[in-house]
Amino acid sequence: MIVREVARLCIEANSTLGDDVHAALEKARERETSPLCREVLDQLLENAAIARQESLALCQDTGVAVVFVELGERVHITGGSLVEAINQGVRQGYAAGYLRMSLCDPLTRKNTGDNTPAVVHIELVPGDALKITLAPKGGGSENMSRIAMLTPSQGWQGIQDFVLETVKAAGANPCPPIVVGLGLGGTFEKAALLAKKALLRPLGSENPDAQLAHLEQELLAAINRLGIGPQGLGGDTTCLAVHILKHPCHIASLPVAVNLNCHAHRHKEIVL
Repeated sequence: MIVREVARLCIEANSTLGDDVHAALEKARERETSPLCREVLDQLLENAAIARQESLALCQDTGVAVVFVELGERVHITGGSLVEAINQGVRQGYAAGYLRMSLCDPLTRKNTGDNTPAVVHIELVPGDALKITLAPKGGGSENMSRIAMLTPSQGWQGIQDFVLETVKAAGANPCPPIVVGLGLGGTFEKAALLAKKALLRPLGSENPDAQLAHLEQELLAAINRLGIGPQGLGGDTTCLAVHILKHPCHIASLPVAVNLNCHAHRHKEIVL
């Protein structure tokens, strides 16, 4: 069952734009003042409609298979390894969906041939359910992501400056309008994981932390004032949303990670 469902998620995540993302693009189209940028947003929506109708990839870069697993404490996996089942699902899904195999050795650059191994994050949670979220991550947006170990004295202003510098330096490379995941605190690796996990929250939903919800809107407005716009052509819509997650950190540290997603903002999930 796990193999079958992961294979299905691979195909659906790459071919079917989420309703939340579609609604965000529609909203951006309505408020965009640049005629050229409105046309770009129209083309993105048309591309999504064709991909859904024809079950084709939204983008030729079908990415690295990043998988978030919430494993209930009372769940018992039988018949083999959970991670191997996920990898087998990725193999089958990418082959059946005619999705590009993008994974290669970092030194030899030799392609693995089946887009595995997936990047799997497993979290043990209460209950008897297994939740699997697949988030294909393309190179264009991932390459523009950054992490920094700021000093505590830099505070929110330093965080905001780092985010804006990251987005400005990225320019058109991550295929805007983008979604910004921001991870604050923890340690070096925890901040990066928080930033990527923040991207899984549905667009249009409000952060349950009132302070973070306010900061998200403040950052979103500042990013959109940069004027990068859809596909880097200017206009009002550089970013569709900013999502923040935080974790307590050492008194001497302020880890900050920015993970960018392109306009396709792909992810699908299932609970078993």
